[in-house]
Amino acid sequence: MTLECQDLEKVFSACFFMDYHTVLVEGGVEPLYLPSDDTSRRPHRVIYREDYFASALHEVAHWCLAGLERRTREDYDYWYSPDGRDRQGQGAFETVEARPQALEWIFSDACQFSFHLSADNLTLGFESSERFEVEVEAQKDRLLEKGLPARAALYRRTLERLTGSRQRPAGLLPSGPANRLA
Repeated sequence: MTLECQDLEKVFSACFFMDYHTVLVEGGVEPLYLPSDDTSRRPHRVIYREDYFASALHEVAHWCLAGLERRTREDYDYWYSPDGRDRQGQGAFETVEARPQALEWIFSDACQFSFHLSADNLTLGFESSERFEVEVEAQKDRLLEKGLPARAALYRRTLERLTGSRQRPAGLLPSGPANRLA
């Protein structure tokens, strides 16, 4: 079964809406996590870029890694430096992005969707560094070996049941322009 973005949203809601009052939503110009305020009945929203499948998986990965306190803050109160980072800023980006991209890769495998590293720095044309590629793959291996965080494990299992996927693809695919945008 080939999944679409709406399938990812439905799986997310089925897994997490009741316990976490959180939904996955397409259409953002940029990805963003918006917690609900205490007075609103509106759910927390994980917003992914436009209708990009890879962006949806990436934002779910961030949500699955964010702890309770972080999930009360807009965009988890994470550090982020926008497109146009210099080499030093790019190195800092790669340091904080290795684990989320590793988890995105695991979700991609569950969906039978090709994973591509994202350097997320189109303005200066940086590709992901070899160090970043090695670290993402190492993080993926550690997550699979030690076990995924509970929310990530539930999401992965549900995706695998939908697609009939239980395989582990061989290697890392290089960065691609479509996924760098996601």
